[in-house]
Amino acid sequence: MNSKFNKFQVFYLLVILLNFSCYATQALPEKVKKEDIPAIIPAPQNVEWGTGFYNFPENLKVCYNTESKNSIQWLEKLLAVTNIKSEFDNGDDCGNWQISVDPELKEQLGEEGYQLKINTSGISLKSATDAGMFYGIQTLRQMFPAAIENGKVSSDFKLRTVEITDKPLYSWRGSMLDIARSFLSKEYIKKHIDRMALYKMNRLHLHLSDDQGWRIEIKEYPKLTEIGGKSTVKNGRAGYLTQKEYIELQEYAAKRNVVIVPEIDMPGHIYAALVSYPELNCENNKNIEPKRAEPPNLYEGYKVGWTKLCLEDPTTYQFVDTIVKELAEITVGDWIHIGGDEIEDPLYEEFIQKADSIVRKFDKTAIGWEESAKAELSGDFVVQRWNDQTPIGENQKIIDSFCKFFYLDHGNVTDQENTYKWCRKEGLSLETVYSYQTDDKRVIGVEAPVWSELVISDDRADDRLWPRSIAVAEIGWSKAENRNFQDFTGRLARHAYRLENLGIKYFKSPEVKWETTREKGIFSEKLSKEEDE
Repeated sequence: MNSKFNKFQVFYLLVILLNFSCYATQALPEKVKKEDIPAIIPAPQNVEWGTGFYNFPENLKVCYNTESKNSIQWLEKLLAVTNIKSEFDNGDDCGNWQISVDPELKEQLGEEGYQLKINTSGISLKSATDAGMFYGIQTLRQMFPAAIENGKVSSDFKLRTVEITDKPLYSWRGSMLDIARSFLSKEYIKKHIDRMALYKMNRLHLHLSDDQGWRIEIKEYPKLTEIGGKSTVKNGRAGYLTQKEYIELQEYAAKRNVVIVPEIDMPGHIYAALVSYPELNCENNKNIEPKRAEPPNLYEGYKVGWTKLCLEDPTTYQFVDTIVKELAEITVGDWIHIGGDEIEDPLYEEFIQKADSIVRKFDKTAIGWEESAKAELSGDFVVQRWNDQTPIGENQKIIDSFCKFFYLDHGNVTDQENTYKWCRKEGLSLETVYSYQTDDKRVIGVEAPVWSELVISDDRADDRLWPRSIAVAEIGWSKAENRNFQDFTGRLARHAYRLENLGIKYFKSPEVKWETTREKGIFSEKLSKEEDE
């Protein structure tokens, strides 16, 4: 044995093999090949595939109980793009499909779990909540031909029999869009929410302010968007969300079980506010070091960590109070992110404590980047860990966003153009993202940020987000023993046509043998050479 192959590496290899064998114990029936079963992502917690098929009847009747009526719209959408004639009826045991939301199943399935059974005579889908029912429908959706994603299913198809009992590993399965440096439109954000929902992601963190731009309307401080909304990183896109648009986005997200988490970064990364309201500066701009820009000049550079609020000025806290109050009033979710990263100031810890108190005053829970853990935090405060250089309290809740696993502005491959490499010089491959694991009991979930200094178009955003966000989705949902990278890439390869039908300009990760196939029924039909070209 190579002397460099130490005991730890042997142990790690055994863990990988064990994980693979555990996944394999979700046994396939004899004579059924892996490629003959639907490619479900994230991998369900418990699944038993059958040998038979459910053939759709000439007239499909879907029977649902009263508690599930809010979820039926998603089944209606699913069936509407097929040639299946369907009828929906409120009742018990009255159709081919039985759809039931039963709160008594919460102990078994939790808030977001579901149970899906498909046999030769019909389908049963149960959950304890609307969220669980929604995710059960997303699993069913992935069993339909990929052509449903652009509404063009015309051929007959059938569904393999199966029993799935499934629920997520983590409550927080997040994606972060930095729309402060370069703006992403309301329309793009809606598309992103749709894509997140398909893969059972449930938190969308919007980074709404930074040195290069301010992206949310605050009525008490209109210049934040009148001036700060026109600012952008070099070659980026300016713009902002009105409060009406922000509320609209939240309503859209809530229907898809996605909660929007707004972030106003403070006390640093704040130049867009300082240029909009110069009176927030300390005298002689001494809180801007070095002076890369001075109000009223806008800033389009890439450097960070050079601005902060004037922490010795009491009016600073009046500003923070007003911003948080107004944001809390229009935010449906439980959380407001206060930033808190990359700041050195003797009053920093005091600021974090005061900002936390202000957020709690308006009945929200504060989140902060990991530096915020330097302060004495309230028990509810959530710490977002990104570089693992700050000790975090034993009882603090943590979201893991380690840059070495999750900063998707880094390249999909080494030296990819218009990407960063400061955290991991070789970039963040799909396998690198997927390799994240933790046994830290404080962790409530994972989140993958895309910082937008160099992400200045929708296509670039797509390229950085997908398919690595799908790896994040599986990490957040599936237990470690159910995860295996080779199996994951095999399933992901079969999502190529689905991603294309969703209009995603995704990066074709070299670890994946992307299938140039188009589904017909539950099987695949290879494209002719002419079609492929």
